[in-house]
Amino acid sequence: MSSVQGAGVVVTGAGGGIGAALARRFAAEGARVVVNDLDPGRTKAVADEIGATAVPGDASAIVEEAREALGGRVDVWCANAGLASPGDAFADEEVWAAAWDVNVMAHVRAARALLPDWLERGSGRFVSTVSAAGLLTMVGAAPYSVSKHGAYAFAEWLSLTYRHRGIKVHAICPQGVRTDMLTAAGSAGELVLAPTAIEPEDVADALFEGIEADRFLILPHPEVADYYRARAADPERWLGNMNHIQRKWEGAGA
Repeated sequence: MSSVQGAGVVVTGAGGGIGAALARRFAAEGARVVVNDLDPGRTKAVADEIGATAVPGDASAIVEEAREALGGRVDVWCANAGLASPGDAFADEEVWAAAWDVNVMAHVRAARALLPDWLERGSGRFVSTVSAAGLLTMVGAAPYSVSKHGAYAFAEWLSLTYRHRGIKVHAICPQGVRTDMLTAAGSAGELVLAPTAIEPEDVADALFEGIEADRFLILPHPEVADYYRARAADPERWLGNMNHIQRKWEGAGA
């Protein structure tokens, strides 16, 4: 794909799952890739596999190091690092704070560091791995659902604010993907997400189709568009249906 060939790309949370699939795809398309993950071993393994540069550490704090590794210029930032946070309204404050910090503020901090250069040269691409939970919601995971709504809102704000200045933004909103995060979702994930779960590579394919079409909203599960429309058209019915799923989950021994 000519739009990413030779581009400097950073993928956070790329030690496995969706992040690793994105890093592999960008590298295969000819991009120069920086692989980031909190786990140094996993970071290096993926980077060595695809001929990329490993920059382990907190995704919020590696913009300058990644920029240096790419020769002074980041063209694409994939804000993929995420935290699965099962729990309800009674979850500890620390759980809520961690979900907000990783799933939202890491995106804000990266954009804050990247935007001055992008706006000066009139180009840049910000890819946010959100989740269908950011458009809809997820039973049994209040901190995750609420923070993913925030991630989607921030990506939307970036797009509407800067698209006329050359900034491209994509929000990826899959349902279940066969990763460690699906496992971490526990019985709720088994009930709601596992039956239609896809592979991480399918998410990468959907992103590249969206880049080619210059599309903001990336839906690896196309049916999410129908759910989103139903939610907007009749919130009461949609909430009733979601509550039915909640009761089914509780009845199954959640």
